[in-house]
Amino acid sequence: MSYTSQLPIVDLSAADRGPQARRLLRAQLHSAAHDVGFFQLVGHGVTEAETRALTGAMRAFFALPEADRLALDTTNSPHFRGYTRIGDERTGGARDWRDQLDIGAERPAHVPGPQEPPYWWLQGPNQWPAALPELRLAALNWIERLSGVAERLLRELLASIGAAPDFYADAFGPRAHPHLKLVRYPGSSGEGDDQGVGAHKDYGFLTLLLQDQVGGLQVEREDGVFHDVPPLPGAFVVNLGELLEVATDGYLVATHHRVVSPPGATERFSVPFFYNPRLDARIAPLVFPYAGSAPGVTADPANPLFAEYGRNELKGKLRAHPLAAARHHADLLLDQGRQAQPAQPAMSS
Repeated sequence: MSYTSQLPIVDLSAADRGPQARRLLRAQLHSAAHDVGFFQLVGHGVTEAETRALTGAMRAFFALPEADRLALDTTNSPHFRGYTRIGDERTGGARDWRDQLDIGAERPAHVPGPQEPPYWWLQGPNQWPAALPELRLAALNWIERLSGVAERLLRELLASIGAAPDFYADAFGPRAHPHLKLVRYPGSSGEGDDQGVGAHKDYGFLTLLLQDQVGGLQVEREDGVFHDVPPLPGAFVVNLGELLEVATDGYLVATHHRVVSPPGATERFSVPFFYNPRLDARIAPLVFPYAGSAPGVTADPANPLFAEYGRNELKGKLRAHPLAAARHHADLLLDQGRQAQPAQPAMSS
């Protein structure tokens, strides 16, 4: 496949069309996850009506008066839920020129006790606009539907490389920690900075992205160049997170990607969904027949990965949302320096 061509296209519905179709699906998944780390997913079963319900509610949210959106400011939430103004989130230390609403599973707040890890702060209620009750319904339905798609996809992906499909079932289950973002890119900042989102890897398991027709997502390929990902109607752009890369010792790859702001005043909307395990899940190394040919993982001392999923997400939230972190978790920011060197994680070989 040439670098300028479309990402691999994987049809998940092939899993239901008999043994031969399923073998082809798994061969495609194996290649896409091992060689690229990104692919387009079709045949996922999410309907156009469900998609329209979410995207319509999302556009209505960003059309609300600014005061209504700011009433849900992330700085109100010790759980990092809510609305983030343009430029207030950071990637790689630089501001992202977008605004967004962060949503997770709707659960009671879990304020960590003295002997509990601080990542339990990440569990808690969402913030919803009172003037838009349909947003809550559409967003929570989306989390449920895409959790099901991602669970099925992960099982097929693990089977594709010869692992037990349910190897990580205990890490997810009813207490999994999914995360949904509703994102608007308002166009260029006008200051010569076109960073919609800076180059990064996701730190969870799987990301399923719904993007509109404007484009702007770019993926780094083997030539070291970031290539555009043309929108494919009805498809989710799927990428693997760093925990899967580490769990397979680099056999499955997490790939750098970024978003370039659309030109001028053009708006772009996107909906990334992050399929993450329980906060307290410890991610064991995957047992699979290709482990002997895994290339290993290049560690970044400035961005260590921990065995417990929650520690990774908390670290990311404290960096990405400095205003909310400073307001609610100043003690954790002070602790970051002392925790920079993690204990040897369970997922290292």
